[in-house]
Parts: sequence; C-alpha cells; structure tokens
Amino acid sequence: MERDKINELIAWKNNPARKPLIVRGARQVGKTWLLKEFGNRYYDKLIYINFEEATQLQALFQNDFDIERIIRTLQIYSQTQIIPENTLIIFDEIQSIERGLTALKYFCENAPQYQIIAAGSLLGMGLHSNHSFPVGKVNFMDLRPLSFFEFLKANGESLLIESILKSEWDTVTIFHEKLIEYLRIYLYVGGMPEVVNTYIQTKDISSVRKVQRDILNSYEADFSKHAPYEIIPRIQMIWQSIPSQLSKENKKFIYGMIREGARAKDFELAIQWLVDYGLLLKTHRVSKPDMPLIAYQDLAVFKLFLLDVGLLSAMSQLDIRTVIEGNRIFTEFKGAQTEQYVMQELRVAEDIYIGYWTNERSTAEVDFVVQQQGLIFPIEVKAETNIKAKSFRLFCEKYQPSKAYRTSLKTFHTESWMENLPLYAIGTVWK
Repeated sequence: MERDKINELIAWKNNPARKPLIVRGARQVGKTWLLKEFGNRYYDKLIYINFEEATQLQALFQNDFDIERIIRTLQIYSQTQIIPENTLIIFDEIQSIERGLTALKYFCENAPQYQIIAAGSLLGMGLHSNHSFPVGKVNFMDLRPLSFFEFLKANGESLLIESILKSEWDTVTIFHEKLIEYLRIYLYVGGMPEVVNTYIQTKDISSVRKVQRDILNSYEADFSKHAPYEIIPRIQMIWQSIPSQLSKENKKFIYGMIREGARAKDFELAIQWLVDYGLLLKTHRVSKPDMPLIAYQDLAVFKLFLLDVGLLSAMSQLDIRTVIEGNRIFTEFKGAQTEQYVMQELRVAEDIYIGYWTNERSTAEVDFVVQQQGLIFPIEVKAETNIKAKSFRLFCEKYQPSKAYRTSLKTFHTESWMENLPLYAIGTVWK
C-alpha cells in the first residue's frame, strides 16, 4: 500500500534544517506502518521504539536529557549502532512516556544530526501533557485515512489517477462508470488502512464491516481510557449522534438531537475532545466569503463529520446493497456519505480553512467555502445527476468568486461561472 505522505517524509529527510518530526493522527490511520516503511526504504538502519511496549525504557528521560546517554541506551536496547546520517530513530506512542515530547527539544538544540520521528495519537500530543511542549523545536506532519486517490492507487489504478491529475478529461470520461464504481466502493469501505487492506486482499466488500466495527469499538474504549471522567457520557452521546446529525437536510449540528434540552455549554468540552483526538472534523458557518474566512465564522453554528467515510457507513449500518444498487449510496441519508467524502478529500490539503455558507435567513446554503493561499472559492456537492443548485448560483452571482466548483456524478464540464468536477476528481481542486 502506497501513501502520498511518504513524499513529505522524503522532503523532511533531505532538508538540512530539519528538526525532530512529530507525526500526528488518530489511532489506526497507519502511522506506524508508514514510518517503518519509510525507514526500511530510505535508511540503512532503523531503530523502532514503542514506548507503550518498551517498559525497560520508561525512565529514559526521567532524570536528564543527556543525549550521549540516551543514544547509548538506545543502542544497547536495540543492539544497533546509531550512525546519524543513515539511521532513522522512531519513537512510537511518545505521549505514553514521561517527558518524551520535551526530550525532542534537546535533540533539536544539542544533537540535530540525529534523525528522529516521533509518532502518537493526537490524544496526548501536547493537549493533555503535564510537561512542556517543544514549541518551535519540532516539525509536524498530519496523517489521515487514505484519500480516494490513494484508494485507487491501492487498487492498481495509478495511470487513471495520472490522467485525472493532468485533466485529460476525454480519456477520463471513457472510464467514468468505472471510476463511479470505485467511488461507490470507497464510500462503503473508506480509507482506514486495515479496512482497505482487507478489501484489497479479499475483493469482498462485505468482509470489511467486521474490521470497521472493531475500529469503532476500539475508539469507544479509548473514551473511557483517556477522556476526563466527567465528560465520558457526553462524548459517547455526541459520537453516537453523528449519523443522525448528518442525515438531516442541512446537516447543521443540533444539540437537541443528542437529548431533549441539551445546551451548548454542556457539550462543548466533549466536542472539542473528539475534534482534538482526530475523530471528528468540524466546519463552521461563515457569514461572507471575505479574507480571512476565520474572521467571519460563527462559532455557535457548525457541522461535525467523522474522520472516515467508511466508518460513517458502518455507524449508519448502511447495507451492502447500497453499493450494488446503482447510485443509491450517494443519496442515502440525504447524501450524508457524499458530503462526508468531500469533507475528507478537502482535509487532505494543508494550510486551508474549510467553512460553509448560509444567508442570514438560512434560506440558501453552499456546502463548502474554502480558503487556500489567499484564494476563496465555493464548492457545491450534488449526490445525484440532478445538478440544479439555486443557492450556489445565488452565492456566485452575489460574491463573484474567481473560481467555483460543483461536484457531482456527471462528467467534467465547464460553464461561464463554474466548473463541474466529477465526485471522483474533487481531489484536483488543489492543482
């Protein structure tokens, strides 16, 4: 399985000004596999330390941050000589060892020649640490579930991806139905590496559901293990409400759907915990598409999505027949799977702001309004071949964006005021 983020790791390796790298991401998005694969491919030696398992090393940073002592200890433990220029050191689950994150500061300042990557779940990566975080002394990389293009690559369709990225629409259109079929499967399978690997090995769509349920169960177990005791019940209620929240027409998060009389102040901390942990993606309403978008966001009005479209299909108990029966999976639950998918694809890009727009009376809505590199553009999501979008046209006529996208099941075409991108090509908006 190939992950696009390996190119970012190569760039980090080749950067003479690199700092220790922290790879962040929710559990089970493939951090450990990716780092080991990177180390085995591009280094002569790899030292991998999982601090949850390496009980002998729990006191490694307890007394001091003497780099020579630390390196000597790692060499003895791994029985491997560490040569800075050709050895990769991986500290996995670094949040589980006392002062582990703080130690990275001293590697940066006193021994920058060592190539160190630390990995861990978003939980604990400075959010809940009792020790100082190495601000300005580390580089960061975020890892998420496989994108649709990565899913295509895992299915041996690299040439097809290349044609899409090159905007060879005449060629792409020939394979339109094939790509739609892949997308139907992706909306059911999703991008969690273990789930994708199960599908690739078996080519059996039904076989992935058990793996998805196991992942969901492990996340719910983490609630009790890691979350503050007083908000655990609220975390569970929010988590379980997401499918019904997204099945509404406008998908705006409604506290009253959690329980009758629920108020924002009762659930704010629980929502933030799930967002910090990487399990939920949050997007706010913006009142107007001006720079910067964050200045126009309404903190009280937002949507919540899951980290992965396949996990949403499992939580929603979507039947396998939704994949088999034409394009039904795109329209189930008011198009929840489709909008979730687009949100995920947008999150692949770095340094962006993702919001959505409604007018003051909430009579018109645009699904996504995105800011990237000084440019703001709207994206309208259509789960069917019916692509009429009165609100979208109203937005474009009022604000005259320099570019605008509608994404749907139709093939690529342009109009004077927007481009229609096939849903499978939404990942090209960053070109």
